[in-house]
Amino acid sequence: MAKDGPNWDGLLKWSLAHSDGTSSNRNLSEEDRKWFLEAMQSQSVDVVKRMKEITLVMQTPEQVLESQGVTPADIEDLLDELQEHVEAIDMANDLHSIGGLVPLLGYLKNTHANIRAKAAEVVTTIVQNNPRSQQLVMEANGFEPLLSNFTSDPDVTVRTKALGAISSLIRHNKPGIAAFRLANGFAALRDSLGSGNVRFQRKALNLIHYLLLENSSDGSIVSDLGFPRIMVHLASSEDAEVREAALRGLLELARNKIDGNTGRLGEDDEKLKQLLEERINGISLMSPEDLGAAREERQLVDLLWNACYNEPSSLREKGLLVLPGEDSPPPDVASKHFEPPLRACAATPDAGKNPGTEKNQTPLLLGLGPAPEAANFQGSSRGEVNADEA
Repeated sequence: MAKDGPNWDGLLKWSLAHSDGTSSNRNLSEEDRKWFLEAMQSQSVDVVKRMKEITLVMQTPEQVLESQGVTPADIEDLLDELQEHVEAIDMANDLHSIGGLVPLLGYLKNTHANIRAKAAEVVTTIVQNNPRSQQLVMEANGFEPLLSNFTSDPDVTVRTKALGAISSLIRHNKPGIAAFRLANGFAALRDSLGSGNVRFQRKALNLIHYLLLENSSDGSIVSDLGFPRIMVHLASSEDAEVREAALRGLLELARNKIDGNTGRLGEDDEKLKQLLEERINGISLMSPEDLGAAREERQLVDLLWNACYNEPSSLREKGLLVLPGEDSPPPDVASKHFEPPLRACAATPDAGKNPGTEKNQTPLLLGLGPAPEAANFQGSSRGEVNADEA
């Protein structure tokens, strides 16, 4: 059950009453110490216990939840809270051991789009940079509903969130990448590029680039499916991040071509040259402020021109490649998009939260009885949980 929030006013008054800002620290009386410890302990949360409670709700049939007055918005709030808990890798791994992973994956098939999307977000957090949880999600057949949502859900937000979860699930995960290939995932990525949704396009382009980096032979699949022509088109997008992501993909294909691998641009070479000339002209007309913001795009355009035509672009001649004050080496335009972020430390899962924006805990069901205790529950075992973007 939800409890009232911390008694911050009381703690503040107590602190002010025992310090005037000038006197040295003094020892607390036993009565004061006891009161303070009780006040703090009353606000602490048993995270594993709370995750068991959320698991109990996820295991409850939807019609029973409705009869108890639990709304889809309440479920979204619970999933929000669960996502905060599983930011810590130990808590993420514990979710499976307490029986919460399978019902979470079941929410990927929920009738409410917002719940499907939120469940995919939680899965993303669980598997990100977590090989053990990647394995557990694959073993629990979590890849299939994610792929289904990515390829065919009528809600573009659900499709985008599912793609984000797939990206985290198969990253540095060879069985996951193999499953993605076998499921015709590249064709689904091609379709997503034509969606017109920039967030969806960015995620797809970033995953394409990662897959090309992992296995250059995928360049033949990408080329045969017509990706170069689509990426050339997206490289002139009004969205800067889409442009940059498209240029990164084209650069990787061009490098594969130079290295004698199967990635190729073929008949799209002329269109690419026209695109690069247009981007150079567009960059030349930018204000100083916009030029600074477009530093990565400038680097990518020059690198791609050099890779395709074996000469520097005219950006160098015009002095637009490295602006005054940019005397450091060119930025790494790849690793920041594909190096998984460090997982939050389990000891500080709430670091960086804004207390003013926290949601109150959603009331759990009444009358269902206590959650069954797992006889062989492992408290903080190392086992299960967690781009791209963005």
